[in-house]
Amino acid sequence: MDSLLGIDIGGTKCAVVLGRREAGGALRVTHKITFKTPASAPLETLERIAQECRGLAGQAGLELGEVRAAGISCGGPLDARQGLILSPPNLIGWDAIPATALLQDRLGIPVFLQNDANACALAEWQYGAGAGLEHLVFLTFGTGMGAGLILNGQLYSGTNDMAGEVGHIRLETSGPVGYGKAGSFEGFCSGGGIAQLAGMLALEKLQMGERVAFCASREELGQIDARVVGEHAERGDPLALQVYRLSGEYLGRGLAVLIDILNPQAIIIGSIFTRRMDWLWKAAEGVIEREALARSRAVCRVLPAALGESIGDYAALAVADYGARAQ
Repeated sequence: MDSLLGIDIGGTKCAVVLGRREAGGALRVTHKITFKTPASAPLETLERIAQECRGLAGQAGLELGEVRAAGISCGGPLDARQGLILSPPNLIGWDAIPATALLQDRLGIPVFLQNDANACALAEWQYGAGAGLEHLVFLTFGTGMGAGLILNGQLYSGTNDMAGEVGHIRLETSGPVGYGKAGSFEGFCSGGGIAQLAGMLALEKLQMGERVAFCASREELGQIDARVVGEHAERGDPLALQVYRLSGEYLGRGLAVLIDILNPQAIIIGSIFTRRMDWLWKAAEGVIEREALARSRAVCRVLPAALGESIGDYAALAVADYGARAQ
């Protein structure tokens, strides 16, 4: 039975999973462990990861040599070809860390590395909503806005792993800030962006002496987050719903650009879009119909990610699977 190890390295926690392919070909997560990421301790973290990989293999009754490969999903920037993690903003002290070489030495199996957006694109392509497609875009729409690109049946990562940084595209000359740029795609379409949009609209109401359901005073503006706005939108609050309509309109602008440039069969969107599609999609769809080329729009579906809350586990396994096949 085919087995793979997946490693998800995050700023607050790490996860190690073991996946095994069943008789029908489906990959299933059979074992998993998570632990807090030690602050500024990359080598200690990688040693712990190697230890947990050995432990999961043992629990499954496997020798490490029976595992086909291991995959690492991690926030960028990184160098996937060299297996280097290059100072991600959420991993302080991870400066040019040779993650794949260190783990290959400890585990004795091939280890592959991809940034988290690419890893999620591989997961949805191999096991999720993009199965069987040749050309697709995966958008994170979570803490940030990034993309993973599958073009001509292959992962496209660009010259130095910087392809897919769509969150940096400027959609307006001013607006909420994301990826260090006001009015960016990430500024309008991310958890932080939704919070900023909500704060801007709330401030207007408060200055006019009007009541805001999710923010009682100007002193509370800094406490607004996407979760709070979502909760009030669920209760039918008009201002919270307006925030999501605005985010949806800018999502439509960004999607129209991707549809025109890349001509994909599908754009698959995760995280907030998956949970809040009812409020975002109607506004986004109207903009896409106006902005995108008709022939390109006609062949492109916009889909919520199919793997849901399990996408992080399958993303790391997908990196292992794809890397091993490409060898």
